[in-house]
Amino acid sequence: MQDKCSPKPKLEKRELVGAEQAGQLEELFKVLGNDTRIRLLHVLIREKEAPVNEIAEHLGMSAQAVSSHLQKLSLSGIVGSRRDGTFIYYRVLDPCVPILLDLGFCLLEEREAKALGTLGICNDGAKC
Repeated sequence: MQDKCSPKPKLEKRELVGAEQAGQLEELFKVLGNDTRIRLLHVLIREKEAPVNEIAEHLGMSAQAVSSHLQKLSLSGIVGSRRDGTFIYYRVLDPCVPILLDLGFCLLEEREAKALGTLGICNDGAKC
C-alpha cells in the first residue's frame, strides 16, 4: 500500500456531484459504515497485514464473522489478500482509507473538544 492518496482536485474545485457518483459514494460509505469493519480496518492499518484468526483475536470475534466482513471489504477493493501456506493474510489496499479513518477520528475529537469548550486539534497537530 502507498502511504498517501494520489493527488486529487480539492473538493470545492470539483464539479457538483451527480446522481451516479453520489450513488457510488453511498455504496462505499455503506461498506465503511459498519462498526465492525471500521475496527477491522483499524487492526489492519496498525498491523499492516494479518490473517483472519489474528484479526478475530484482536476484535474478540469468531473467524467466521471476521471473514464475512473481510469479504465485503475485499469485494469493494478496500482490502486484498495473499496466501502463505495455509494462512491468508489481509491488508488495506487503498491508501486513502487510513486518511479517511484518521479524519473520522479528527471529527470525533473536534466534537468532544467543542463539547468541553476547548480547541480541537487533529492528530497531526493542525487545527481541524
